[in-house]
Amino acid sequence: MKAIFLYDYTGVMAQPWVNAGYDCYLFDGQHKEGIHKEGNITKVGMRFDAYNTKKDVQIITNIVGEGVTFVFGFPECTDMAVSGAAHFKKKESVNPAYQAEAVELARLVSYVGNHYQCPWGLENPVSVLSSIWRKPCFYFNPFEFGGYLPENDVHPLYPEYIKPRDAYPKKTGIYTGNGFIEPIRKEVEVSGGYSLQHSKLGGKSLKTKNIRSATPRGFAIAVYEANKGLSPLRINL
Repeated sequence: MKAIFLYDYTGVMAQPWVNAGYDCYLFDGQHKEGIHKEGNITKVGMRFDAYNTKKDVQIITNIVGEGVTFVFGFPECTDMAVSGAAHFKKKESVNPAYQAEAVELARLVSYVGNHYQCPWGLENPVSVLSSIWRKPCFYFNPFEFGGYLPENDVHPLYPEYIKPRDAYPKKTGIYTGNGFIEPIRKEVEVSGGYSLQHSKLGGKSLKTKNIRSATPRGFAIAVYEANKGLSPLRINL
Protein backbone atom coordinates (compact mmCIF):
# COMPACT_ATOMS: atom_id res chain seq x y z
CA MET A 1 0.00 0.00 0.00
CA LYS A 2 0.98 3.63 -0.44
CA ALA A 3 0.87 6.87 1.54
CA ILE A 4 1.44 10.45 0.37
CA PHE A 5 2.99 13.27 2.42
CA LEU A 6 2.80 16.79 1.00
CA TYR A 7 5.05 19.69 2.01
CA ASP A 8 7.14 17.13 3.89
CA TYR A 9 10.91 17.62 4.01
CA THR A 10 11.99 15.68 7.11
CA GLY A 11 9.90 12.55 6.51
CA VAL A 12 9.17 12.23 10.24
CA MET A 13 5.44 11.82 9.67
CA ALA A 14 6.05 9.16 7.07
CA GLN A 15 8.49 7.09 9.13
CA PRO A 16 5.95 4.85 10.95
CA TRP A 17 4.37 4.05 7.57
CA VAL A 18 7.80 3.38 6.06
CA ASN A 19 8.63 1.04 8.93
CA ALA A 20 5.38 -0.84 8.27
CA GLY A 21 6.36 -1.42 4.63
CA TYR A 22 4.25 1.23 2.91
CA ASP A 23 5.57 2.91 -0.22
CA CYS A 24 5.72 6.53 0.93
CA TYR A 25 5.89 9.54 -1.36
CA LEU A 26 7.25 12.82 0.04
CA PHE A 27 6.58 15.96 -1.99
CA ASP A 28 8.42 19.14 -1.07
CA GLY A 29 10.13 22.04 -2.82
CA GLN A 30 13.29 21.45 -0.76
CA HIS A 31 13.85 17.98 -2.14
CA LYS A 32 16.20 17.67 -5.10
CA GLU A 33 14.32 18.41 -8.30
CA GLY A 34 12.87 15.30 -9.89
CA ILE A 35 11.84 11.91 -8.51
CA HIS A 36 14.29 10.00 -6.31
CA LYS A 37 13.55 6.61 -4.77
CA GLU A 38 15.35 5.44 -1.63
CA GLY A 39 14.04 2.03 -0.56
CA ASN A 40 10.31 2.43 0.00
CA ILE A 41 10.61 6.23 0.22
CA THR A 42 10.23 8.33 -2.93
CA LYS A 43 11.17 12.00 -2.63
CA VAL A 44 9.77 14.39 -5.21
CA GLY A 45 11.21 17.89 -5.57
CA MET A 46 8.14 19.89 -6.51
CA ARG A 47 6.56 23.24 -5.73
CA PHE A 48 2.81 23.72 -6.03
CA ASP A 49 0.76 26.38 -7.79
CA ALA A 50 -2.12 27.98 -5.89
CA TYR A 51 -3.71 28.92 -9.22
CA ASN A 52 -3.51 25.46 -10.75
CA THR A 53 -4.09 22.94 -7.99
CA LYS A 54 -6.06 20.68 -10.37
CA LYS A 55 -2.90 20.29 -12.43
CA ASP A 56 -0.88 19.63 -9.28
CA VAL A 57 -3.27 16.87 -8.24
CA GLN A 58 -2.90 15.32 -11.68
CA ILE A 59 0.89 15.44 -11.49
CA ILE A 60 0.90 13.90 -8.01
CA THR A 61 -1.48 11.10 -8.94
CA ASN A 62 0.42 10.36 -12.15
CA ILE A 63 3.62 9.93 -10.15
CA VAL A 64 2.13 7.85 -7.35
CA GLY A 65 -0.48 5.81 -9.21
CA GLU A 66 -3.19 3.84 -7.42
CA GLY A 67 -3.25 2.10 -4.05
CA VAL A 68 -3.00 5.18 -1.79
CA THR A 69 -4.68 4.69 1.60
CA PHE A 70 -3.47 7.76 3.52
CA VAL A 71 -2.55 11.40 2.79
CA PHE A 72 -1.09 14.00 5.16
CA GLY A 73 0.38 17.46 4.62
CA PHE A 74 2.23 20.34 6.25
CA PRO A 75 1.35 23.44 4.20
CA GLU A 76 3.38 26.61 4.73
CA CYS A 77 1.97 28.61 7.65
CA THR A 78 4.02 31.81 7.33
CA ASP A 79 1.22 33.73 5.63
CA MET A 80 -1.55 32.36 7.86
CA ALA A 81 -0.31 31.92 11.44
CA VAL A 82 -1.76 34.48 13.84
CA SER A 83 1.69 34.77 15.45
CA GLY A 84 2.63 36.78 12.36
CA ALA A 85 -0.48 38.96 12.26
CA ALA A 86 1.57 42.12 12.71
CA HIS A 87 2.92 41.61 9.19
CA PHE A 88 -0.41 40.87 7.47
CA LYS A 89 -1.12 44.42 6.28
CA LYS A 90 2.33 44.83 4.76
CA LYS A 91 2.02 41.52 2.93
CA GLU A 92 -1.44 42.44 1.69
CA SER A 93 -0.13 45.71 0.26
CA VAL A 94 2.35 43.73 -1.82
CA ASN A 95 -0.03 40.93 -2.80
CA PRO A 96 -3.73 41.30 -1.87
CA ALA A 97 -4.31 37.60 -2.61
CA TYR A 98 -1.43 36.24 -0.51
CA GLN A 99 -3.63 34.59 2.13
CA ALA A 100 -6.10 33.20 -0.41
CA GLU A 101 -3.14 31.60 -2.18
CA ALA A 102 -1.83 30.12 1.08
CA VAL A 103 -5.25 28.68 1.93
CA GLU A 104 -5.62 27.12 -1.52
CA LEU A 105 -2.22 25.46 -1.17
CA ALA A 106 -3.32 24.07 2.19
CA ARG A 107 -6.53 22.73 0.67
CA LEU A 108 -4.47 20.86 -1.92
CA VAL A 109 -3.98 18.17 0.73
CA SER A 110 -7.73 17.59 0.86
CA TYR A 111 -7.96 17.53 -2.94
CA VAL A 112 -5.41 14.71 -3.11
CA GLY A 113 -7.10 12.80 -0.28
CA ASN A 114 -10.49 13.17 -1.97
CA HIS A 115 -9.07 11.96 -5.27
CA TYR A 116 -8.08 8.71 -3.59
CA GLN A 117 -11.14 8.72 -1.31
CA CYS A 118 -8.88 7.89 1.61
CA PRO A 119 -8.29 9.44 5.05
CA TRP A 120 -6.35 12.69 4.90
CA GLY A 121 -5.12 15.27 7.36
CA LEU A 122 -3.07 18.45 7.51
CA GLU A 123 -1.60 20.49 10.30
CA ASN A 124 -1.35 24.22 10.83
CA PRO A 125 -0.74 26.33 13.93
CA VAL A 126 -3.44 28.69 15.18
CA SER A 127 -4.08 30.55 11.93
CA VAL A 128 -6.54 32.28 9.63
CA LEU A 129 -7.09 28.94 7.92
CA SER A 130 -9.78 28.33 10.55
CA SER A 131 -11.71 31.44 9.48
CA ILE A 132 -11.03 31.52 5.73
CA TRP A 133 -11.59 27.79 5.18
CA ARG A 134 -13.03 25.95 8.20
CA LYS A 135 -12.38 25.12 11.83
CA PRO A 136 -9.83 22.39 12.60
CA CYS A 137 -11.18 19.04 13.71
CA PHE A 138 -8.99 19.11 16.82
CA TYR A 139 -5.98 20.80 18.40
CA PHE A 140 -3.01 19.16 20.09
CA ASN A 141 0.30 19.92 21.77
CA PRO A 142 3.39 17.74 21.15
CA PHE A 143 3.71 16.68 24.80
CA GLU A 144 0.23 15.15 24.62
CA PHE A 145 1.64 12.33 22.47
CA GLY A 146 5.09 12.05 24.06
CA GLY A 147 4.10 8.78 25.72
CA TYR A 148 4.47 7.02 22.37
CA LEU A 149 8.23 7.61 22.63
CA PRO A 150 10.58 5.67 24.96
CA GLU A 151 11.69 7.12 28.29
CA ASN A 152 15.31 7.31 27.07
CA ASP A 153 14.26 9.15 23.92
CA VAL A 154 16.64 11.47 22.05
CA HIS A 155 15.56 13.31 18.93
CA PRO A 156 17.36 11.70 15.95
CA LEU A 157 17.62 14.90 13.87
CA TYR A 158 17.64 17.88 16.23
CA PRO A 159 18.59 16.67 19.74
CA GLU A 160 19.93 20.08 20.79
CA TYR A 161 16.69 21.85 19.83
CA ILE A 162 13.80 19.42 20.41
CA LYS A 163 13.20 18.01 23.87
CA PRO A 164 13.14 14.25 24.49
CA ARG A 165 9.66 12.75 24.15
CA ASP A 166 8.41 15.99 22.56
CA ALA A 167 7.93 17.40 26.06
CA TYR A 168 6.95 20.90 25.00
CA PRO A 169 3.73 22.79 24.19
CA LYS A 170 2.82 24.11 20.74
CA LYS A 171 -0.87 24.43 20.00
CA THR A 172 -1.49 23.01 16.54
CA GLY A 173 -4.69 22.55 14.56
CA ILE A 174 -5.42 19.37 12.62
CA TYR A 175 -7.83 19.39 9.69
CA THR A 176 -9.05 16.00 8.50
CA GLY A 177 -11.45 14.21 6.20
CA ASN A 178 -12.63 10.89 4.77
CA GLY A 179 -12.74 8.96 8.02
CA PHE A 180 -9.43 10.09 9.52
CA ILE A 181 -9.38 8.89 13.14
CA GLU A 182 -8.14 11.24 15.86
CA PRO A 183 -5.34 9.43 17.71
CA ILE A 184 -5.37 8.53 21.40
CA ARG A 185 -3.29 10.86 23.57
CA LYS A 186 -0.50 9.67 25.86
CA GLU A 187 0.75 12.74 27.70
CA VAL A 188 4.14 13.31 29.27
CA GLU A 189 5.08 16.07 31.68
CA VAL A 190 6.17 19.33 30.08
CA SER A 191 9.84 19.86 30.78
CA GLY A 192 10.96 23.42 31.46
CA GLY A 193 8.17 25.31 29.74
CA TYR A 194 8.34 26.33 26.10
CA SER A 195 10.22 24.66 23.29
CA LEU A 196 13.95 24.95 22.78
CA GLN A 197 13.21 25.63 19.12
CA HIS A 198 12.18 29.15 20.07
CA SER A 199 14.68 29.85 22.85
CA LYS A 200 17.72 28.60 20.91
CA LEU A 201 16.76 29.55 17.35
CA GLY A 202 16.20 32.96 15.88
CA GLY A 203 15.89 34.66 12.53
CA LYS A 204 14.11 33.50 9.41
CA SER A 205 16.60 30.99 8.02
CA LEU A 206 15.43 27.82 6.33
CA LYS A 207 17.15 25.79 9.07
CA THR A 208 15.18 27.63 11.76
CA LYS A 209 11.93 27.15 9.87
CA ASN A 210 12.55 23.42 9.34
CA ILE A 211 13.37 22.76 12.99
CA ARG A 212 10.49 24.82 14.37
CA SER A 213 8.04 23.05 12.07
CA ALA A 214 9.42 19.53 12.57
CA THR A 215 6.64 17.01 13.12
CA PRO A 216 6.40 15.72 16.70
CA ARG A 217 7.41 12.05 16.44
CA GLY A 218 4.98 10.89 19.11
CA PHE A 219 2.11 12.43 17.19
CA ALA A 220 3.32 10.79 13.96
CA ILE A 221 3.32 7.36 15.62
CA ALA A 222 -0.10 7.97 17.18
CA VAL A 223 -1.63 8.97 13.83
CA TYR A 224 -0.24 5.83 12.22
CA GLU A 225 -1.55 3.59 14.99
CA ALA A 226 -5.03 5.14 14.71
CA ASN A 227 -5.29 5.11 10.92
CA LYS A 228 -3.19 2.19 9.69
CA GLY A 229 -6.14 -0.18 9.40
CA LEU A 230 -8.28 2.07 7.22
CA SER A 231 -8.74 1.68 3.50
CA PRO A 232 -10.84 3.53 0.94
CA LEU A 233 -13.33 0.65 0.86
CA ARG A 234 -14.11 1.06 4.57
CA ILE A 235 -14.74 4.80 4.48
CA ASN A 236 -18.25 6.18 4.66
CA LEU A 237 -17.87 9.26 2.47
